[in-house]
Amino acid sequence: MDAASFALPATERQIAYARSLALRNQSLLPWEVQQDRRSLSAWIETQAKLKPADTSHPTSKQVAYAERLARIKRRAVPDECFRDRQLLSRWIDSNR
Repeated sequence: MDAASFALPATERQIAYARSLALRNQSLLPWEVQQDRRSLSAWIETQAKLKPADTSHPTSKQVAYAERLARIKRRAVPDECFRDRQLLSRWIDSNR
């Protein structure tokens, strides 16, 4: 038997954290890496050191609040607001 047959599978928590890092860094989480605990651990370590790819996008809380305001006011949030944090902030301020 070779060493590969003794590889431990990645844990659910590892995979969830790796997916969140992949989203944050806008990077690809390879399928092969997800199959082995050691490989995934090394990938996570590398990704955790990277700075987030883009900080100009609105936060999920900001988006949720804007959508809640839009429902109350019965109007739509313009698409461009979902791509820029400051635009969405201005839209929220003008629709409170």
